[in-house]
Amino acid sequence: MNYLVIGGSKGIGAATVEMLEAQGHTVYFTSREASSQVNSLIWNIEDDALNLPEGLVLDGLVYCPGSINLLPAHRISHEVFLSDMNINAYGALKATQLALPYLKKSESASIVFISTVAVKLGMPFHASVAMAKGALEGLGKSLAAELAPKIRVNVVAPSLTQTQLADKFINTPEKLEASNKRHPLGRIGQPNDLAEAITFLLSNKSSWMTGQVIGLDGGMGSLKML
Repeated sequence: MNYLVIGGSKGIGAATVEMLEAQGHTVYFTSREASSQVNSLIWNIEDDALNLPEGLVLDGLVYCPGSINLLPAHRISHEVFLSDMNINAYGALKATQLALPYLKKSESASIVFISTVAVKLGMPFHASVAMAKGALEGLGKSLAAELAPKIRVNVVAPSLTQTQLADKFINTPEKLEASNKRHPLGRIGQPNDLAEAITFLLSNKSSWMTGQVIGLDGGMGSLKML
């Protein structure tokens, strides 16, 4: 199988690339900077091509880029709003548009987006990212309907995960302990937690699943501990 991971050079994307390659798949991944790694591509939202090999049959697309701009609602500027929407929602649409000709060649292709628990669970200071990821979830469901039955589209919605993007929230033992305690399962997520779910959604093991938003959040989005 051939897969494309947008934002696959670090964090959840890198864990997904590593897991797919370990399963014997060919994985192309994009980043904003040049890399010496095999099948690494440079791609930005402004680019109108993914530079994939001509004639490639693509069996899956994963869109990983995101942002965590935590601000009170009254401080969300037009620039911050547009930046969050661009990275989280429009980028996913643009990547999908460019990948579709390759995905349509597959007998059974799958697309996976990454949202956030903050769309389902109202959280202070998350208005900007929740709006953007809410748009992403809407895109995922719309595409699932539009591309069925040949291409499946699902969304994974994690809570805080230990990546570079989240480092400022967990960069001391005290911060990490506080974040762990906010989750019913007693810890924040790890990149491999997400990669396991993503690789499942890409595989034929999830062949009867589309249009779903799957909470992978340590219980935060569904449980309240007494």
